[in-house]
Amino acid sequence: MTHPSLPTGFTSDTTGARPLHVLDTAAFAAWRETQPEAVRAWLDNQQFTAAAGSAVLLPGTDGIAGAVLGVGDRADAYAYAHAPFALPAGSRWQLAGGLDADALANLHLGWGLGSYRFARYRTPTRAPAQLAAAPAQEVCDLIAASLRVRDWVNTPTEDMGPQQLEDAARALADAHGGALEVIAGDELLEQNFPTIHAVGRASHRAPRLIVLRWGKADAPHLALVGKGVCFDTGGLDLKPADGMRNMKKDMGGAAHALALAGLVMAQQLPVRLTLVVPAVENAVGPDAFRPGEVITTRKGLSVEIDNTDAEGRLILCDALTYACEQKPATIIDFATLTGAARIALGPDLPALFSNDDTLAQQWLAAGDRTRDPVWRMPLWRPYLRYLHSGIADLANAGSRMAGSVTAALYLERFVDPGLPWAHLDVYAWNDGERPGRPAGGEALALRSAWAMLKARYGG
Repeated sequence: MTHPSLPTGFTSDTTGARPLHVLDTAAFAAWRETQPEAVRAWLDNQQFTAAAGSAVLLPGTDGIAGAVLGVGDRADAYAYAHAPFALPAGSRWQLAGGLDADALANLHLGWGLGSYRFARYRTPTRAPAQLAAAPAQEVCDLIAASLRVRDWVNTPTEDMGPQQLEDAARALADAHGGALEVIAGDELLEQNFPTIHAVGRASHRAPRLIVLRWGKADAPHLALVGKGVCFDTGGLDLKPADGMRNMKKDMGGAAHALALAGLVMAQQLPVRLTLVVPAVENAVGPDAFRPGEVITTRKGLSVEIDNTDAEGRLILCDALTYACEQKPATIIDFATLTGAARIALGPDLPALFSNDDTLAQQWLAAGDRTRDPVWRMPLWRPYLRYLHSGIADLANAGSRMAGSVTAALYLERFVDPGLPWAHLDVYAWNDGERPGRPAGGEALALRSAWAMLKARYGG
């Protein structure tokens, strides 16, 4: 089954398509021996060995006769992602030789991811090479979901504020027969979402809670929650310039949750879905919330504001409380929450926290299968002492020790005991250019989250 519209980088037209040999170093040696002497000499003179991430064009009487794509781990979609821009712009290719079903799906996925360039504000300098192939529906949906995350995160806040996040959720709901509810502005206070209102009230754009519902009432209930801070100045605890530069990406958690919800609906996973996105801009203004304030959350716990730059956990605590009130069987949240997670694990490895060993192991195993990894971090509850407040039930921040752990511990206070919950602290960003991974917004652990949910719910 295929999409009626192919992803960028694919074509249904095989006219003039040249053969593409996809080989690792082990297979290359045997393949080389089958080639004419002139081709062997050509490869030898270029010292080509089909090393991972390499490509070479093969000469022919009319110019290019074909190409060899060197790959490493065939189970990793990114092993193939260099191809669209390593091969000539707009050139057309057809796979030569068979790949097993899993490797073929990974080739298609990697080609789709590798063909991406953010094109909202300028035309890319060159087109990707085209693969004459029709990826399976699931692969197309995975590509679409991953590129949605990139597009949403890359879009500057003026064009991706709380209203635009709402618009994105509405478009997904409309496309898949979901229902959308939005609570905005002062209505957040009237309906008891005080921390979402407090963080977002200083912006000229109203904060809001976006709730999407989909699925059959008798299906297992899955709740997804995403941090939607569309820009984070740090509030009155103002970030320095270099720390604020890329804060358009602070809605990366919401982007992941929205994209995963889109996958769940597109692939008809047999669940009842509730998606919850608190969407705000943490701005500086006369009505900005202040350090030292105490806010009583939706759950009834009072929180002292130690730092206004620890705002993500504030909007998430009301959102998690609301999600728990819907009585889901599983709850997962995504958030660009802490720099501490990046210091501990770097940009490519999201930090996974969970109160449920089975849920955590399912995600870890899915990460291994899809080569889209997560790394489990501890909910070390003695560190709750770092969130101590002298005047409230807890503080939103405190010590610089174990920053990602204390952030997760804060969130756990708002999750019902016994409810399987996973929290992913994700960077959602590539700092520099790598094959298949252009600088800017990135979907991390989205594919493994989907694989985990498929395994968990029998999709």
